[in-house]
Amino acid sequence: MTRRIVPGRGLRGPRHTGHTVAAEHLGALSLPVGDDGVFIGTDAEGHPRLIGFHRPAPYDVLLIGGLWTAQVLALRAAATGARVAVETGRPGAWTGLARAAGAGLECVRLHEVGRVPPTGATVDTPVVVVRDCGTRPPRGRVASSPWQSVLTLLPYPSAVAPRLMRTAALVGVQRVSPDEAESIAGVLGLTRTESEALPTLADGVTLWVAGRERHWVAPGATETETHLLGTARRMD
Repeated sequence: MTRRIVPGRGLRGPRHTGHTVAAEHLGALSLPVGDDGVFIGTDAEGHPRLIGFHRPAPYDVLLIGGLWTAQVLALRAAATGARVAVETGRPGAWTGLARAAGAGLECVRLHEVGRVPPTGATVDTPVVVVRDCGTRPPRGRVASSPWQSVLTLLPYPSAVAPRLMRTAALVGVQRVSPDEAESIAGVLGLTRTESEALPTLADGVTLWVAGRERHWVAPGATETETHLLGTARRMD
């Protein structure tokens, strides 16, 4: 498959060339996260894939999939130093994650639907807003903005899905029914092969789409993530 990278969109891998450093200088070496992104798993060729959540421009991501994957993304975003604001109607599903993330620091905060306050996102303290508001999420009070990305979770395609797919810079699709796959394919311009594969996906596997760029990605959960969230699953 020919890949076309759309500037400022999609899944980015490490973009820096290699460097060498003398052994005696290693003690002074620091490792900033930079703008390469949040690791989301490996693709079909075994290459790492990342989402560049932290951007100087608004960035919207839609995930049609399971809570488990959304929570893995939230944890990994927090691990890069981002503050994560979770807008949810089921706080009980997020409480354990919020307590465990950040080793006691409040890097993941939960908010009722429609009650996310201004976050004050900056280049030094980027924010990822996770919207877990059911199949018909209301328009959020806090939209994407510079250094504040928004990840919206839909458990399955609903009446609002076509609009959200068209406005998102990046769309992730997990296992859906054949009819849902056909509808999604029409909006995203998927091939028949891609559409027919969607109902067969294993738990946790996601087709990420940005324009004409497509990647099948498996999350590869860490031991810590599995201990906290359990094994990958499509539905909760």
